[in-house]
This record gives sequence, C-alpha cells and structure tokens, in this order.
Amino acid sequence: MQRRPAASTALKRLMTEYKELTTNPPDGIHAGPVSEEDFFTWEALISGPDDTPYEGGVFEATITFPKDYPLSPPVMKFTSPMFHPNVYSDGTVCISILHPPGDDPHQYEHASERWSPVQSVEKILLSVVSMLAEPNDESGANIEACKMWREDRARFEEIVRANTLKSLGL
Repeated sequence: MQRRPAASTALKRLMTEYKELTTNPPDGIHAGPVSEEDFFTWEALISGPDDTPYEGGVFEATITFPKDYPLSPPVMKFTSPMFHPNVYSDGTVCISILHPPGDDPHQYEHASERWSPVQSVEKILLSVVSMLAEPNDESGANIEACKMWREDRARFEEIVRANTLKSLGL
C-alpha cells in the first residue's frame, strides 16, 4: 500500500473544509483560497462582532496552511489594521487554537487548548471572532494594546474604532 504525501492529504482536507464553508458559512465570516492554484493560502473577511468597538468593520486576513495540515496549525494574519491585545503589530493572530499541538513550554496553556487535527478553519475563524469580542490580556501579543485595554479603555476603543473605519475604506 502506497502512502499519500502529506501535501495531498492536506489539500483534500482543505478542499473539504472549503466546501463546508461555502455551503454552510458562519454569520459574518467569508473565507477561501486565494486562487485555485494555491489552496494553502486563504483570504478571510471577518465582520466585527456586535457590541464591540470592532462592530461594523470588515477585517481582512490571510491564513497560510502548512503542507502537513491538519497535523500542524495554520498561521493567521490580519492584513487590515488591527489593534488588539492578542494580535501582534504585524497582524499575526496569537490565540491558543493556533499554537502547535502538545504541552506549552511556558505552562500557560493546557494541551487541550492548543491546536489538534480535529480543529478546522471554521473553528479558527469563530475563535478569532470570540477573541475580538473578549481579549485575553493575560497572554498579550501586543503589550501596548494590553496595557491600554486594562488602563485606558476609552483610548483603546478610540483606536479600534478608527481602524474599524479604515477597514471600510473610510
């Protein structure tokens, strides 16, 4: 019996997930491959969650999948301006579900919170929407945003609302 290369297994899985996202899309989320020639790079549009300073915005992101997906997690990066405690200044999303599987070397997260092959693109995107609504300032990727979230919420929300307008081209 011949083993399939990891890339073909990953491609099959991504095609299945794409079909599911197009036939049953979650509210406020659109995602898919950049092109038919590159199923390992996706674009995503995420509507800002209601009752948050992100509300009304549409935020663009890329998701880059490794050739051994779903064994390893993808990398998600906002390409729209994003000021958030759990998003690095370059737009890279820092959330448990996107951290490599296994035990956390810093002992902050349980292995069950980290990536596993049962996760999906849809679960990632829904987790990111939740993250936008409820930042985890205990595990910050953007220290300035964490500090502002804790100490000057009005200023934090002002910056986020300005980025929300930019996401709409305003």
